[in-house]
Amino acid sequence: MANREPRDLFTAGHMRKFLVIVDESPEGETALYYAARRVHRTGGGLSLLFVIEPMEMTHWLGVEETFREEQYHKARAVFRLRARKLKTWGFEEIVPEEIIREGHLAEEIVKLIEEDRQVGILVLGASTDPKGPGPLVSSLAGAKAGTFPIPITIVPGNLTLEEVNGLA
Repeated sequence: MANREPRDLFTAGHMRKFLVIVDESPEGETALYYAARRVHRTGGGLSLLFVIEPMEMTHWLGVEETFREEQYHKARAVFRLRARKLKTWGFEEIVPEEIIREGHLAEEIVKLIEEDRQVGILVLGASTDPKGPGPLVSSLAGAKAGTFPIPITIVPGNLTLEEVNGLA
């Protein structure tokens, strides 16, 4: 990661954004709830990122184009589901920024953080799978944690919404 000026998210005209990676996982939903609760309590914005990972090697351009189109439709569907969840939870006032990127997940997260200086906190949900918290949490909160450009909040996937309320 390149050397950058420190983020000053509390000066006039700056709004801190919470960045949540969206997918269809239960722990992703818990991370979204945590971030929405924090935005509701402290102000700021909410950005949702859906990353379309590249297909495994294919020699058929039509297959790749169809895959990409399906992934864009899936991203929009996931955004709609998450918007409904926000309303169900009582966060109607929060209108999240919806971002779709193509590439490798961890790389796209870092690029977005580099490009959008208002992103101040990355919120991830940790899987309850006995194999571990998930590859993204392991990667970003593991070896890269000391050099990551912003704080990472990891929300345990086994927390209830009531428990998250008490923490957020």
